[in-house]
Amino acid sequence: MLRAAPWRSRPSRASRCLQSNVLGRRAYAGVSDISSIPSVGEELHGFTLRRVKEVPELELTALQLEHNQTGAQYLHIARNDANNVFSIAFRTNPPDDTGVPHILEHTTLCGSEKYPVRDPFFKMLPRTLSNFMNAFTSADHTSYPFATTNVQDFKNLLSVYMDATLHPLLKENDFTQEGWRIGPENPLAARTEDSDPAKRLVFKGVVYNEMKGQMSDASYLFYIRFQDHLYPAINNSGGDPQKITDLTWEQLKKYHGDHYHPSNAKLLTYGNMPLTDHLKEMDARLNGFDRIPVNDEIKEPITLEGPKHVTVQGPLDPLVPSDIQHKTSVTWLLGDNTDPVKSFSLGLLSSLLLDGYGSPLYRKLIESQLGVDFSPNTGLDSAGSVGVFTVGLTGVKAENVPKVREALAEVLLEARKNGFEKIKVDGILHQLELSLKHKTAHFGMQMMQKVNPAWFTGVDPMKALAWQEVIDGFQAEYAKGDYLEGLLDKYLLNDNTLTFTMEPTPTYGQELAAEESKRLSQKISETTKKYSSPQEAQEALEKRELELLEVQEKARNQDVSCLPTVYVKDIPREKERIPLRQGNVDDVKVQWREAPTNGITYVRAVHALQGLPDELREMIPLFASALMRLGTRDKTMEQLEELLKLKTGGVSVDYHASSSPLSLDTFEEGFQLSGFALDRNVPDMYELIRTLITETDFDGPKAKAMIDELVTSSVDGAVNSIAQSGHAYARRRAHASLSPVGRLVEQTAGLTQVKLMASLAPGQSTDSSRVIQKLKAIQAFALANSSQLRVAITCGNDSSSSNEAALSGFLRTLPTVSSDPSQYSKAKGLTTSTTTRYPRNSKSFFPLPYQVYYSARALSTIPYVDAAGAPLELLAQLLTHKHLHHEIREKGGAYGGGAYDSALDGIFGMYSYRDPNPQNTLKIMSEAGEWARDRTWTPQDLEEAKLSVFQKYDAPRSVAQEGLRLFLSGVTDDMLQTRRERLLDATAEQINHVAEEFLVKRAADSSIAVLGEKRDWAGAENGWDVQDLGMAEKLADAANAAPQA
Repeated sequence: MLRAAPWRSRPSRASRCLQSNVLGRRAYAGVSDISSIPSVGEELHGFTLRRVKEVPELELTALQLEHNQTGAQYLHIARNDANNVFSIAFRTNPPDDTGVPHILEHTTLCGSEKYPVRDPFFKMLPRTLSNFMNAFTSADHTSYPFATTNVQDFKNLLSVYMDATLHPLLKENDFTQEGWRIGPENPLAARTEDSDPAKRLVFKGVVYNEMKGQMSDASYLFYIRFQDHLYPAINNSGGDPQKITDLTWEQLKKYHGDHYHPSNAKLLTYGNMPLTDHLKEMDARLNGFDRIPVNDEIKEPITLEGPKHVTVQGPLDPLVPSDIQHKTSVTWLLGDNTDPVKSFSLGLLSSLLLDGYGSPLYRKLIESQLGVDFSPNTGLDSAGSVGVFTVGLTGVKAENVPKVREALAEVLLEARKNGFEKIKVDGILHQLELSLKHKTAHFGMQMMQKVNPAWFTGVDPMKALAWQEVIDGFQAEYAKGDYLEGLLDKYLLNDNTLTFTMEPTPTYGQELAAEESKRLSQKISETTKKYSSPQEAQEALEKRELELLEVQEKARNQDVSCLPTVYVKDIPREKERIPLRQGNVDDVKVQWREAPTNGITYVRAVHALQGLPDELREMIPLFASALMRLGTRDKTMEQLEELLKLKTGGVSVDYHASSSPLSLDTFEEGFQLSGFALDRNVPDMYELIRTLITETDFDGPKAKAMIDELVTSSVDGAVNSIAQSGHAYARRRAHASLSPVGRLVEQTAGLTQVKLMASLAPGQSTDSSRVIQKLKAIQAFALANSSQLRVAITCGNDSSSSNEAALSGFLRTLPTVSSDPSQYSKAKGLTTSTTTRYPRNSKSFFPLPYQVYYSARALSTIPYVDAAGAPLELLAQLLTHKHLHHEIREKGGAYGGGAYDSALDGIFGMYSYRDPNPQNTLKIMSEAGEWARDRTWTPQDLEEAKLSVFQKYDAPRSVAQEGLRLFLSGVTDDMLQTRRERLLDATAEQINHVAEEFLVKRAADSSIAVLGEKRDWAGAENGWDVQDLGMAEKLADAANAAPQA
């Protein structure tokens, strides 16, 4: 997929997460009234307050406390924000590559002393109104955060999270389910059939399959192998599948006892709920423990004294030409990372060197065609105890690997000689000013994600929050002159580097499979020695698998009344409506949302298009990327980027498609434009948008080379992008035959788009001049002052008049009539009458070099306003939580699986993610309708389904997002209120009815898509349409060259 369409400033890691809201105060959660806060040294509910810090620019007060009995560290960030956050985290340096921190993260959530039900984490998902629940395994720590606006919900989740982490049951069958085990591929069939495929023993386990999928992503593999060599003291916390199978249940339990203790914990709360309530609850949870000594060792990278070179092997990318398959990077260490001013300054230096098409490193390394994109480890990493700066490339020719280091040295010396222009520094600082004012609904989660990594590497959390102090410190140093250049001298102009290279191996995937087969044989042999015969060992493994299935099946209908819950009766029947004002500026319709925005104006516009031919539509993603790359006749992209940073917080041009809420056959498509800026800079933002769309120079001398560069970069990352989001690609493909918008989205953002980009890559037989002509044709109708244009503006009341004047001025600069896309393209001979069709009832299989699979099954339903929509939406939740999660994830071993209802598009579907057994999953999906139809749904089932749905409906939204539902899709407040009432009033009978009408009666009309390694079952004789994305020949060559196991 193309990744350069929007222009967004990328702040350094030291300057992220700085959005702000307008705040008030309440007792012990106040922001500005220090008198309401306990005194430093005061004891309160088992804690002692150690420090207090006000951060007025973020309108918050931070309080650092310590638990008296255990020494647990606690940071409370008091801010008048109703979206409250909790996190408990532990230092979990991994002792090896078995993934014990990761598997422990999963198994702690499988039942605890107070909540001894199986898998309380997933069973809590439909019993909460939280807008975030998860757990993260990082390199050196593991955290368990949630966010909610509901007071009782906060108390419920805090209780569950604290008990899960401090008092987990850690049963052996939870370890084998979540971690790894050996078992028959199809245990139920193995019990009833004397079938070799069914009885075939394989490795299983949720984390095992998750990490097999992760290792299929070559970008992740490059990054993790780089980390292995830079930080040999820190093992792979996620786990390497080759080592996961060495972990034992006993080791897991011991690791928990050693690490998941309050003395080794860091707790964080955020928001407007009273601190006293938090302290009482947490003290009650911690008081059962005594203080113990903990290992506070902070792992450091290797020492670099002179150049160090490491080369490892990796997979071949079947979409990329075989001669540009190397990845290489150069790394410097930047010394101690605990000084926030230094970290911020180095982040700004990194941005100056790397960010944007006009940056010196982009021009020298990518524009010069040394590589096609920056490597995944490129940039400043300030998360560890030592700062790390890396610059690397993907898509490098073997002979050019040494030239990358040489080119880097040239850029750094040039930067030291010429210095950095003040306009570029000012642009970055302006982005930070905007980030401070920009409102977000998830500020607390962002603060948690900013503070925790630094906290675990020895950075004072108070310093991590002190934004203005950091800026003032930088400004003072910068004013002295030669400051940034001095950082170059001190840290980068030397040969103390690590050069890390990954060279392609055509048989890499096959070698992994052979290794797994050999390892499996060894593990089976070890197991067999414990029994009198191989047959007895086989029977024991089959018996254990069936026992696990029995445990999993019993858990499906387990009494979960011990788990806390909120109630549907607490959900307001009517949602407060956001006041919007509809008007016109000239002849263009304008939607106004006037609210406090901290002096920022947010603009979104849609230019609807009629009769857009497929051959132009599929080029819109490339067109949008080209707008942010080519420049104009009188301005380079570097100059435009400077203006974008100085005058805006980002602008984007994207493809827009939306179904009508009234009819599945009616839709809208066109361009969506968006951007935000300080009120004073709105006219400049409009002028930049106009310039980018109407003046981008597709005839310039470098236009063809730059477009080739964009295409090559897109193709280079496509296989890895699919590995990360394969279920989303499978869903888009399944949708393509079911609705008009499904077809359009597949063309512009699906596997069809991936295949198109591969066909446009340099070296293919595509006529590049024809590509440019199509892009120019799109430019001719992309934007116009016409009745097809509409605008939504969010701004403060005091800036409405100036915004209206700015918009009017912008509209006067646009052409009044845009070219008709179909007529223009036909006149230019750019399109044919051919329309891309996706057959209904299709079974599409896409061979891809992954170790796991991604699948989707979808069918068409009804328009958004139809009364059946509400029970369908609830059915998706019920199928996910009551059936598919158990069958696909717990029993099947996939990392994820569930059902969804795409209400606006009229599509109901099911999916699996990183799935080792797609055949079984597809069978489960095909039978899901009958299962749901025949199920007797209890009042508690409906209660949980409704809570799940309203997590989304009532989640907090930023002011910038308010009114966009109506503007982009046409769903009115009345439509939404009607649906809300139907959801609240839905009955079990309605659920059974829609299951019968849509999932059972229309089952034969469903479309299926599966992505993964080609197997015999996915052939034409079984009804599969095998699709080649342009890599079939390379995959076949790799298979023929594979070593024999």
